[in-house]
Amino acid sequence: MTAKEDFRKHERLCKENDIEALFRKGKGFSVYPFRVVVRFRPCDGHPATVRVLVSVSKKRFRHAVKRNRVKRLMREAWRKNKMPLYEICQRDNISLDVALVYTATVIHSYGEMFNKTQKAIKEIVKKHEAHRKHSR
Repeated sequence: MTAKEDFRKHERLCKENDIEALFRKGKGFSVYPFRVVVRFRPCDGHPATVRVLVSVSKKRFRHAVKRNRVKRLMREAWRKNKMPLYEICQRDNISLDVALVYTATVIHSYGEMFNKTQKAIKEIVKKHEAHRKHSR
């Protein structure tokens, strides 16, 4: 399975049980303006997948128009930067669930979100490599 620069339904984390498991069992870290929670899962006969949950708090942005704008920017930045995660998942035969929670109180530009998403993905890769070396 090759990952294209698209964002399909199967790449979205939607089920309530999966979301609860991500926040209960996942490991988190911060890359401003995001709080990132990651959970690696073995692929039990299923193809390797990367699923993402994009969240913007109503407490920080009261108007839905602003929340939706931030989510659109986050999804676009994710779509452009996700390839290294697909390569890891296919190489190690694992699946990955990621939650990107927007923590800033202002809307950052697309360029800044792109760079921060890239930084978050590099951090996920680094954490996976460290975990992989440690578990051997």
